[in-house]
Amino acid sequence: MADSLTAQRAAAKPAAADMTLDELRLALAPALADAAVFDGWGDAATQSAAQTLGVSPGVARLAFPGGAMDRIAAWIARINADMAAALPAETIAALPIRERIRRLVEFRIDAVRGQEEALRRALAIMAMPQNAPTALRLGWSSADTMWRLAGDTATDYNHYTKRTILGGVYAATLAVLVDDTSAGKADTRAFLARRIDGIMRFEKAKARLLKPSDERFSMMRLLGRLRYPAR
Repeated sequence: MADSLTAQRAAAKPAAADMTLDELRLALAPALADAAVFDGWGDAATQSAAQTLGVSPGVARLAFPGGAMDRIAAWIARINADMAAALPAETIAALPIRERIRRLVEFRIDAVRGQEEALRRALAIMAMPQNAPTALRLGWSSADTMWRLAGDTATDYNHYTKRTILGGVYAATLAVLVDDTSAGKADTRAFLARRIDGIMRFEKAKARLLKPSDERFSMMRLLGRLRYPAR
């Protein structure tokens, strides 16, 4: 699947010289992450990525006026886009919701394999107080993309609770991932499975709690029926 996706991207993307800055950011993102493993998320990573893509370093720098957080945001946006291309809603619609979420998060785990040090550095930068608002927005965007691909159409408070909970689970999973040396990231996948179980239990409990009152068990209604049985 990875080779097929790479081939599709290569065939679809315009030449670097013809790209808009938004397109250039996404095109540079994988090479940026590769460079960030060794150089961090600074200008050196931009220059290295530009060389890899055959882009003028000056033009590449224009694509990231906000510095490190802009580069990290581009990486996250690229993973979101690749995830949507590899696992569109219609492809996973037949799966149970638990499996849809698992596959979407595991795609993201696989997407950063080999770039764990870049992820570690990115998480450290995102944890800085001045970057907290942008980090929260990026986390929300990732969770929202996953829920939309999973088929969620909620527009009430469920829209917000689902994304908040999944965002927290995903952030915790990344924290495990950066130190996971198990084969195939088995420890991270097991951690994720447990957290998804927790989400599903919470959603079931919430659904029971919020059932219309005429569908829930009522002691007063039971006593009323015992006193005044239906005729």
